[in-house]
Amino acid sequence: MAGNLYITQKRSAIGRPKSQRLTLKALGIKRLSQTVVHRDTPQIRGMIEKIRHLVEVKTD
Repeated sequence: MAGNLYITQKRSAIGRPKSQRLTLKALGIKRLSQTVVHRDTPQIRGMIEKIRHLVEVKTD
């Protein structure tokens, strides 16, 4: 895997399990519609899979 992933929060984390909120925090997402860039690694992909219903992911 190579390249970058652009991760944007599209849905609120209010009322979600604590583990999902902590996953957003670990990715560096602090607010709705914020986009962060991460390298495309298996670890990041696993985090995205856990919160896939809250975020939108684009690749470059």
